[in-house]
Amino acid sequence: MSNPVIVVVGAGRGIGAAVAHRFGQAGYDVALIARSMQTLEELGEDLQRESITAGWSAVDATDAAALTEAIERFGRHSGAINHLHFNPSAFTAKKPLELSADELLTDLRLGAASLLTAVQAARSFMPQGSRITATGGATADRPWTAAASLGAQKAALRNLVTAVDNQLKPDGIRAMSLTVAGTVEEGTPFAPARIAAAFLAAALAPDDDWQTEVRYTG
Repeated sequence: MSNPVIVVVGAGRGIGAAVAHRFGQAGYDVALIARSMQTLEELGEDLQRESITAGWSAVDATDAAALTEAIERFGRHSGAINHLHFNPSAFTAKKPLELSADELLTDLRLGAASLLTAVQAARSFMPQGSRITATGGATADRPWTAAASLGAQKAALRNLVTAVDNQLKPDGIRAMSLTVAGTVEEGTPFAPARIAAAFLAAALAPDDDWQTEVRYTG
């Protein structure tokens, strides 16, 4: 039997990389998507040194056609996508009265709307029992004035994840967001590896115990 496959969208050096490592250690083959080819090559080669099967594609998640093509290519190659993890967000250091509507919409396109592109591309490759997870944040509930778009992204993302779960639940596919209620930092309870372990634990929950939002408080 082939290994299950996880696609990590937004596979940066923090939580995205940690999720790739943790699921790979749990027996998943890993497909990585991010904008930076250098980051992808470093992470992919790290995974391969751990004997984890990994492939990668450099794509801007806001380019719907390119993101769709990359995910569908991974799906065709592996035959299935058992887990989709969504990690992107945009950081714009502007307060609400400094942030333009266009800037807000640009950030929302990356940090929330591109989830829809990813899910729609992956859906036809996702068998019953598949999972969708997304990196949420406490700014969804407690907006950060100095970076006002971040909370808007995380609130929208959580709402979309819940809607996706509602639509896919009858097909045996579940979706959830993990609200990271603290500052991500190595050597603390909010280290990326610990957050990744919480994602894996949440993803393994049976349907009867499923939660569309799990709060990670360290």
